[in-house]
Amino acid sequence: MKLHKEGYKIIFITLLIIALLSWATVEVVPWQYLQIFLLTGFLLEFIWTLSFFRVPKRKINLSENHILASADGKIVAIEEVNENEVFKSKRIMVSVFMSPFNIHVNWYPIKGTVTYTKYHKGKYFAAYNPKSSTDNERNTIVVEHENGKSIMMRQIAGVFARRIISYAKSNDKVAQGQEFGIIRFGSRVDFFLPIDTIIKVKLGDKVKAQQSVIGIF
Repeated sequence: MKLHKEGYKIIFITLLIIALLSWATVEVVPWQYLQIFLLTGFLLEFIWTLSFFRVPKRKINLSENHILASADGKIVAIEEVNENEVFKSKRIMVSVFMSPFNIHVNWYPIKGTVTYTKYHKGKYFAAYNPKSSTDNERNTIVVEHENGKSIMMRQIAGVFARRIISYAKSNDKVAQGQEFGIIRFGSRVDFFLPIDTIIKVKLGDKVKAQQSVIGIF
């Protein structure tokens, strides 16, 4: 387990703020029980901030024809949709919602070549809202597998997640389970899969990135 580099600045600022608040609490608040209550709350906030940026060390469930989850979270949508940004055709959309308590690092679900990546400014609907997929701040990445099939991942910002970070670049050769980005503080990842993909998850399932199989080519 380690901390993600994108969290260093936030963790440092959080630590400074909590240190100042703790000092002010001890100096200003006259009641000991209230001091203990407030200081405990500050400590829990700092622990939560640390845990948000944790990066687990996992054994990747490598497979040529498996599509792995890119994010930890809960399956909130499985449906056939018309994908109009890249493919202009029908796709199976599988959506993973990440709560503020999930790990928010994102990993490639397959190996292949990045053929498309684009950042979109947008609104900040709740990540579980269907409109978030097309209206929210988002980043789109397409990876083409060696078998010629392509899948699209869409990183979506939520109400609190207003910073999407992606390391993907067009023509990158990527490995299954390799990190491609992070979304801060609660968000969602949509997968747009070929229409003949065999879906291996159902609504409400909890999935783990790098390990859970969401589909098979």
